[in-house]
Amino acid sequence: MDFSKSLIQWYLQNKRDLPWRNTVDPYHIWLSEIMLQQTRVAQGLPYFLRFTEAFPTVFDLAKADEEQVLKLWQGLGYYSRARNLHKTAKQVAFDLNGVFPKSYKELLQLKGIGEYTAGAIASFSYNEHVPVVDGNVFRVLSRYFDVETDIASAGAKKEFAGLAAALIPKGEANIFNQAIMEFGALQCVPKNPDCSACIFNDSCLALQKKKVNQLPVKSKKVKVTNRYFNYLVFSDADGNTLINKRTEKGIWHNLYEFPLLETISPERDEAILELIRNQQFAENEIEGIALYDNEVIRHKLSHQHLHIKFWKVKVKGALKNGIDCESASKFPFPIVIFNFIEKVWA
Repeated sequence: MDFSKSLIQWYLQNKRDLPWRNTVDPYHIWLSEIMLQQTRVAQGLPYFLRFTEAFPTVFDLAKADEEQVLKLWQGLGYYSRARNLHKTAKQVAFDLNGVFPKSYKELLQLKGIGEYTAGAIASFSYNEHVPVVDGNVFRVLSRYFDVETDIASAGAKKEFAGLAAALIPKGEANIFNQAIMEFGALQCVPKNPDCSACIFNDSCLALQKKKVNQLPVKSKKVKVTNRYFNYLVFSDADGNTLINKRTEKGIWHNLYEFPLLETISPERDEAILELIRNQQFAENEIEGIALYDNEVIRHKLSHQHLHIKFWKVKVKGALKNGIDCESASKFPFPIVIFNFIEKVWA
């Protein structure tokens, strides 16, 4: 039995029962693909269910307020996905009368939809003969065929897409693409795959050459930036605090946070105290400043490591634009701040 037939047979016996696999609705497939980018299925599934309940159609999503979308997305990370999702929904709803394009080339014209997502929708919804190349597909193909091309190199995606396209059985793009992605997610996993239980253990070139742990080749290293955040949790006589919308481009764009004091390097607590007292974050006189916890919270993003401290800043009188805790918690926050709110104000 050839590679493609064996793979599809494995898939039919081992696939997970996931809601977006029980439909050809491009709206649901698009939602799931955006949510699962750089996200595990177990983490993304509850969000998919919440989104489809809150926004049953692309019109519902398009008409929603961005803050509502970001609030539902809270905790899933890579928030630009949510903002782009909202923009694409508006384009489909208002420019295309709610109808997703029915071909790969037309899908690429939508904002926020690249080759991978267009291929997924085109093959899963319309069974168009186009490959879908994600990290799982890179891994399966590089190992099975012993392809040493650096997957971070400029021509890698085109090379692997060509190889995948040649393997798709005629009229079976939908099931083949699902199968190879699922195989990479469940069987041909990144670290320590169980090759003894693999259906391809007699034909996989990487296994035969003892190169499984060396493939796929990926040489590009991610440069990580360290940032030092001090969040100022103001508290006035009425128990109100201050929150700001993060409007600058970059991480957490359009999410909310406490007033932020960022330093370029780790500073002693005494230096932070002095900076808080000397900078005018609020008009009120400061009564006292204290750390909520002496432990630094380390929050890792793909290209940045954030070192976070929360400071309680008690002030005299009423804060201008102060907000009570219950109202504040309804806004969309980065998950590290939301978790702090839940812990401190629950």
